[in-house]
Amino acid sequence: MALTEADWIWMDGALVPWPDAKVHVLAHGLHYGTGVLEGTRAYPTPRGPAVFRLDDHLRRFRDSAHILGFPVPYGLPALRAATVELVAANGHASCYLRHLAHIGYGEMGPSFRPSMDVNVAIAGWEWDAYLGEDSAERGIRLATSSWRRNDPNALPPAAKATAGYLNATLAKTAALRAGYDEALMLSADGYVSECSAANVFAVRDGVLFTPPASAGALRGITQDTVLTLAADLGLSVRIENLLRSDLYTADEVLVSGTAAGVVPVASLDDREIGTGPITRKLQSAYTAAVTGTDERYAHWLTLVHQ
Repeated sequence: MALTEADWIWMDGALVPWPDAKVHVLAHGLHYGTGVLEGTRAYPTPRGPAVFRLDDHLRRFRDSAHILGFPVPYGLPALRAATVELVAANGHASCYLRHLAHIGYGEMGPSFRPSMDVNVAIAGWEWDAYLGEDSAERGIRLATSSWRRNDPNALPPAAKATAGYLNATLAKTAALRAGYDEALMLSADGYVSECSAANVFAVRDGVLFTPPASAGALRGITQDTVLTLAADLGLSVRIENLLRSDLYTADEVLVSGTAAGVVPVASLDDREIGTGPITRKLQSAYTAAVTGTDERYAHWLTLVHQ
């Protein structure tokens, strides 16, 4: 998807014009994947634009870098202020936000040392539904990928690391080339893990299931949101290992992610699944939460204009 350019990107403490937001070709992170990222969204609310669960995203951003072994050189209050400043400067009523921290220019080789520079950037742009404009209504076509999800002892899935997304890119690209919308990835043990950029859920007999982190799934913030909303709707929720055959025979299957939102799965490996009432309830609840129309979740919103 082509980027819709904005006016400003925040880089290392200052707003920089979009065309000038550049890194050196020999930046360590470009060569060795030594970086971490976050995807966050700002939504229009009755009180103006607000970033959804910003503090939770920023904590995971910091924790991802800690898992890789380098510090983010800005604290959470500074990153929160920078995010709000950027959304306001670009005049966005709603936008997707990308936080990035990576080892910078200065040395080569696959290792890095604590003294090496860490660069931080925040970008925001207008980005509609990641899985297609009508995906939330019609559902998506999933295909099980031949690429297995990163093993926790090979590359930690708990860290939202730039290097880890090569795994997702291979799976997603293959799915698109085969005519599907998204890839379902399995763990090394053959359990359902997640999609290339979304967590997956199954509904069976009114119970909502999702795979555990031990299956290589990222602990998604949108995943956590969906589980909270489901519990508040009175649904039973369970985190446990699933086989892809469990998805084939589920009453409903859905995926969630910051970029995607909450989206039903119409089919998996050409087995029809279709949408259902629980997915629709969760979609409505999620929309109400992110847009501030359900006051129970106001604590999840960081207002851009106080």
